[in-house]
Amino acid sequence: MKCALLAVTFAAYACAAAAQEPATVTVSGAVQHPLTLTIPDLKAMPPIDIAVSQQTDRGPSQGKFRGALLWTVIDRAGLLNGTEKNVYLRHTVLVSGSDGYAAVLSEGELDPRLEGKQVILAYQKDGAVLDRPRLVVPGDAHAARGVHDVVTIEVK
Repeated sequence: MKCALLAVTFAAYACAAAAQEPATVTVSGAVQHPLTLTIPDLKAMPPIDIAVSQQTDRGPSQGKFRGALLWTVIDRAGLLNGTEKNVYLRHTVLVSGSDGYAAVLSEGELDPRLEGKQVILAYQKDGAVLDRPRLVVPGDAHAARGVHDVVTIEVK
């Protein structure tokens, strides 16, 4: 009985400790300055508000999101570019969630000199703060590139 109680107490302590650790997003790959960001770091960046209405595999979904531009995050890390003509057009950005789900965007979609799509790492949905950032890709008819609980951003 004591062992069971000890095991439950330890599990509760471990969960409580994990809950107190801030959610982080790492930015790595072809960047000059790899980053580890928290929700407060994202909130310190210029806020972008977007409303989306998209189809999902479970039916329609809509919401109002606030977050930081994915481009701002990548720009802060500093892209590593070679010397080839238009080398920046070869970059892709792989955004992965804690469950392994991932989506890819091209630099051409994000760069304000090109499409400048308002893709954000949302930290709020409908005014409520999210536990982990969420990738929101406005303009997609289907929310397949929406990644919940973002943990890594890898620039290739």
